Amino acid sequence: MIQEIIESKLSEAFNPDHLSVVNESYMHNVPAGSESHFKVVIVSEKFAGARLIARHRQVNQVLADELANHIHALSMHTYTGAEWQEQNQLAPDSPMCLGGSK
Repeated sequence: MIQEIIESKLSEAFNPDHLSVVNESYMHNVPAGSESHFKVVIVSEKFAGARLIARHRQVNQVLADELANHIHALSMHTYTGAEWQEQNQLAPDSPMCLGGSK
């Protein structure tokens, strides 16, 4: 449910050329079925000319309610179309959690 809300809000706000929202909660010390840790890869021309911190602020603003109430961790990879092509349409993998019992 949270994953779908994230996808919907980011699609509406950024009209992305590419959007991937991955629930990475399984990589952390949380109960099975949790929706608390996410990785977002978003490609949008709305990021053109914006520095990384400004892009992350834009995403944070769109997801303010989810970040305040549901999401524990959000990994963001924000690109313009040209940057995404330079990355060979690949975002970095997230590391496994080192905390808790993992």
